[in-house]
Amino acid sequence: MASDPRFLGLVLSLALLVSLGARAQNAPPPGAQTPPAAAAPEQPLPYSHKTHVGLGLPCRVCHTNPDAGKLMTYPPTAFCMGCHQTAAADRPAIQKLAEYAKSGDPIPWVRVYRVPDYVYWRHGSHLEAEVACTDCHGPVAERDVIKVETNVTRMLGCVTCHDKRQAFTDCAACHAPRQ
Repeated sequence: MASDPRFLGLVLSLALLVSLGARAQNAPPPGAQTPPAAAAPEQPLPYSHKTHVGLGLPCRVCHTNPDAGKLMTYPPTAFCMGCHQTAAADRPAIQKLAEYAKSGDPIPWVRVYRVPDYVYWRHGSHLEAEVACTDCHGPVAERDVIKVETNVTRMLGCVTCHDKRQAFTDCAACHAPRQ
């Protein structure tokens, strides 16, 4: 009986079903934001969103979106020095910040969330739709160090959110046709 091809097919089919069932039980619920296993990138200066948001700074005070563009900006170093001329001025990180400000060089922050180049995406349209920063970037206000915590830079993250909001999801809205 064990050499019967039908028996082997049945055994293989059952093994596949058991395997898929076990995976489904361990899978996140549909629409769940599964954090990638990426570590936080090393930044040129330590920066705590938790501390700064705790002082009452909303995201868009530091991160503006000129011309409804793709990327949010980082504040000019002089803006940071508006407070740090006196606040924590004796700390080495703030002294390094002051050096950037004095030289006129921007701080070379490392972007945490990156959308692939082949995806057409803009912050502007999402800001107009009143999508909260936390919807895509997670609980940044609770973090001292920022790392990728959501699947917002993956197609599943985008489609899940668009489905939830009943927003347009045509392929050409995000992907340019091939030339």
